[in-house]
Amino acid sequence: MTGEKRSNIKQGIKVRVVQKQDQRSGKLTEGVVQRILTKSPTHHHGIKVMLESGIVGRVKEILN
Repeated sequence: MTGEKRSNIKQGIKVRVVQKQDQRSGKLTEGVVQRILTKSPTHHHGIKVMLESGIVGRVKEILN
């Protein structure tokens, strides 16, 4: 599942995000959602979240 809809993303789920500095390479970072930062219901590049590790990125894949 992709991370373009805010309603699909909840605290505590495992996701893969792309960080700002990794957008060109497409490198994904895996982690657990701590906070949802995007306020709008959808975003075409993915909903921005903060992971429990403190990493901020846009959700590209929802793992569970």
